[in-house]
Amino acid sequence: MKRLLLPLFVFFMFSSAIWAQTPSAQKSQPLSEASPESVGMSTSRLARIDAMAESAIANGEIPGLIALVARKGKIVYHKSFGMSDVETGRKFKNDDIFRIASQTKAITATAVMMLWEEGKFQLDDPISKYIPEFKQTGVLKSFRYSDTTFTTEPVKREITIRHLLTHTSGIGYGGIDSDERFKMIFSKAGIIDGFTTKPVTIKENVKKLAAMPLHFHPGEQYSYSEGLDVLGYFIEIISGMPFDQFLKKRIFDPLGMKDTYFYLPDDRAARLIPVQQPVNGKWVKIATNGFFDADYPINGAKTFFAGGAGLSSTAKDYATFLLMYVNGGELNGTRFLSRTTIETIMQNQISDFWKDQGKDYGLAFAVVNERGVAEGGLGSIGTFDWGGYFNTQYFADPKEKIVGILIKQTVGYAGDKTGWQFRQLVFQAVDD
Repeated sequence: MKRLLLPLFVFFMFSSAIWAQTPSAQKSQPLSEASPESVGMSTSRLARIDAMAESAIANGEIPGLIALVARKGKIVYHKSFGMSDVETGRKFKNDDIFRIASQTKAITATAVMMLWEEGKFQLDDPISKYIPEFKQTGVLKSFRYSDTTFTTEPVKREITIRHLLTHTSGIGYGGIDSDERFKMIFSKAGIIDGFTTKPVTIKENVKKLAAMPLHFHPGEQYSYSEGLDVLGYFIEIISGMPFDQFLKKRIFDPLGMKDTYFYLPDDRAARLIPVQQPVNGKWVKIATNGFFDADYPINGAKTFFAGGAGLSSTAKDYATFLLMYVNGGELNGTRFLSRTTIETIMQNQISDFWKDQGKDYGLAFAVVNERGVAEGGLGSIGTFDWGGYFNTQYFADPKEKIVGILIKQTVGYAGDKTGWQFRQLVFQAVDD
């Protein structure tokens, strides 16, 4: 037995090295600070972001924010405003750690495409090939509100990996689903949407999810879903590694993302800022409820790695991740994705489900199209973006080499205009 173990260990280490990141002939530099003028931005025009932030805080739209702007790999604006905890008087700081929620999806999708580049699967493979429980999935046919029982009809086609990446699988989203029936069905089944301190694993959750009915036949519509959570477990199966360790080894450590985790180490916990909501005209910390666990991601079992919403990070860490994409899949001499793979990721993957909009949808990113450029304030064709449940936004423009990150941690207020204002103010500051 001992003789057998050594060759197996050597084989595992050798095969892991084969599939790890590769060096690149390109060697772009990590994010660093520089004057706006050195990369074609205007200091005085960027200062308009200060006025926007201060006005939003004064008007009660938000308690505070962090804004970061980078161009050509240089941070030209990184400032904090207001209170990250109004009750204690704690101010926002540039290195605060925040719950990125659905900004996790882009990182999960990146991990999927890294494995795809290794020839491990095809995008149109049925997910049941790897998670057999999805072989029995059906579309909701009838539902009884009195006891939440339901019937299904067989799917016309199976859910594929591409469907999961593009929210065209028909899978629902529990606590934030637009259909009350699915909220009830998921709640009864104990499906976790992303924030928990309970001793649950993504394997357990995904296998329960496979028994849930679908909104529609796969590929026939777009509906925001837990598809990226399914892919977190899929990554574990394909890579043979726990999902959190795969992200750390293959993405976070090589990129230098030192503050990005599902569950924060003790030495970073104090930097996590709370989520706030307006109550009687004041901003207060949100309490644990059926959807959100206020102790996440500090306490608890720390076993659930939600590929759709579970990560926490900093503005600089996430900007570093986006810079890798802006650089065509490379950073600091390491190749994470091929430029050709990124071209596939950024293509419209959902037919005309977003017809007559200023954006298309790729593999986990919204992507500005020609109409979006005409609408104004969104960036060049190919600018990609998304955000998070706790009122965070990001965008990256590969043509202009611009990255923008806007951090808030709020729920429950619909009057916040800073998302579109920030983006508009970043692009008006281009001065070359």
